[in-house]
Amino acid sequence: MFVPARAGAGSLERQERRFAIALFAPAFLLLLLTTTAPLVFLAWNSLQRLDMGMPWLSGFAGLDNYARMGSDPRFWNSLALTAIYTSCTVLLQVLIGLSLALLVLRIPSGQWLLRVAAILPIVLAPVVVGLFWRTLVLAPDFGLVDVVTRTLGLGSYNWLGDPQLALISVIAIHTWQWTPFAFLVLLATLATLPPDIYEAAQLDRASAWQRFRHITVPLIRPAVVMVVILRTMTALSAFAAIFAATGGGPGTSTEILNLYAYRTSFTELNIGYGSALAMVLLAITMAVSWLLFARRRSAA
Repeated sequence: MFVPARAGAGSLERQERRFAIALFAPAFLLLLLTTTAPLVFLAWNSLQRLDMGMPWLSGFAGLDNYARMGSDPRFWNSLALTAIYTSCTVLLQVLIGLSLALLVLRIPSGQWLLRVAAILPIVLAPVVVGLFWRTLVLAPDFGLVDVVTRTLGLGSYNWLGDPQLALISVIAIHTWQWTPFAFLVLLATLATLPPDIYEAAQLDRASAWQRFRHITVPLIRPAVVMVVILRTMTALSAFAAIFAATGGGPGTSTEILNLYAYRTSFTELNIGYGSALAMVLLAITMAVSWLLFARRRSAA
């Protein structure tokens, strides 16, 4: 029997579509199981009064957990610390990463070795990074930073035990681990810029600063915005490195919102309020993501 070519093509297209769905469905169902289901459970817990210290008071609380945050000074402190931590780490990563990329780009040979060295901090687990800095870099008396400061006659400091220095220390830890990411992305972007534009600018006697401001910055802006988006998301959800280095202390000096939600849920056993804090962090992360992606579209 003769089958028209169009009908045969349609049948083949349907078979390919079914095959694609068959390949996609298991991964999609697994994603729903591991992400969406826990988020729904978290949202439900945030509406409950679940305090393991007083289990007899458990029950539906509605929006009481969220209303409680308005009069919770510890929440506002953690929110302010989250904003400071995120903005400082992202800004430092972009500035240092771009500076290193511009510097390395001028090195004629051996760039591959620098790229390999830059990858090392990224592949380390954040908890390993936190313990490394706590025990070898920022430890009082024998830590590397303390040895340098004492050699320079600046004295010894308890970098992770002093409330005024602890936040600076965890910002330095996060910046050290994730600046190589910004460096590698910006280095790859700078390497693709057309050299003829710079040659024309030199012929017009444009200074190095003018070439950087009017040529380099506009051309790498999409890459910079993407780096800012990715690094902001990581900084907002930071946990392991800070927990390993300071545990959120001393006191609440490094207790960002993620750590506050963890402490409330698993140390103070107030799971309902801790879930509400986690939902607020999720809402903040989604809002910041939307704003940054909107900024990226306008920059493009």
